[in-house]
Amino acid sequence: MSQHTAGLAIETVGLVKTFGETRAVDGVDLAVPTGTVYGVLGPNGAGKTTTVKMLATLLRPDGGEARVFGHDVVHEADDVRGRVSLTGQYASVDEDLTGTENLVLLGRLLGHGKKAARERAAQLLEAFGLTEAAGKQIKNYSGGMRRRIDIAASILNTPDLLFLDEPTTGLDPRSRNQVWDIVRAVVAQGTTVLLTTQYLDEADQLASRIAVIDRGRVIAEGTKGELKASVGAGSVHLRLRDAEQRPQAAQVLSRTLDARVQLEPDPVALTARLGAAASDDSAAGQAARALGELARSGITVDNFSLGQPSLDEVFLALTGHDTQDSQAATATTASKDEVAA
Repeated sequence: MSQHTAGLAIETVGLVKTFGETRAVDGVDLAVPTGTVYGVLGPNGAGKTTTVKMLATLLRPDGGEARVFGHDVVHEADDVRGRVSLTGQYASVDEDLTGTENLVLLGRLLGHGKKAARERAAQLLEAFGLTEAAGKQIKNYSGGMRRRIDIAASILNTPDLLFLDEPTTGLDPRSRNQVWDIVRAVVAQGTTVLLTTQYLDEADQLASRIAVIDRGRVIAEGTKGELKASVGAGSVHLRLRDAEQRPQAAQVLSRTLDARVQLEPDPVALTARLGAAASDDSAAGQAARALGELARSGITVDNFSLGQPSLDEVFLALTGHDTQDSQAATATTASKDEVAA
């Protein structure tokens, strides 16, 4: 990689990081457009955090190249650090200080005068809905409040590139939505965001492009629509009137659609994914034929829908395991990212 490509915030080619015998990052290629949210999706241990640490100059790559706004992360590390900010998986603020004290302290360390640091702290606390908690110690904050103050600390000086490493892990739905709103607001101000997550709905909500990483490698990359189209033209979702008819309905769907049929936790529900080669029109035609075959077989369908594949289905098709399996595997396989820390 000899020249910076205009319009890209991040470029990597063959990026590698090893820890002993473990190849945590195994030849990652990324091209992140400026002014967007770029999602890096994968299970724990996939290499997401290790990749972020190399891009943020916290770890030295063992192979490949990486540039941030044209600056090499190894040879021009100071230039990179001047344009980026990182919010990691765990709160980086001092729990014994108040929200205001944390932001003022960090502002002073970043070169703000005493008055300017206090004004900037007050501005961010108000923008993030933390004014009432400004005088409380961080250890008395909720999980959602901690994440908000952490992101506020990351943008005391507005960065050109903000790394958000699994920012909503462990948060309740309301707190997650609040963090998502903050991310959208940051991008609206012109900052590029690299978001790592293992939550498919988070990537679906925020990212304009997504790289799927598994076992240290990028196994797919594209827009949400491109990734979904890559694994199928659509999914047929059915709810039957009689649960006892579900095995027969699965056979009819499998035969008619030549598709894999998934039995849902709901005993009357099942889903069939159509082939990737099917166009939107033929997908609708296949679904109509399937409904006709079900009716001729005496199977009553109470509810029917035809939709695009979900990111869950994309992840399952690409990795061979679903996200619940990936998250459960955390207990038995140590995260390579945590080893890097």
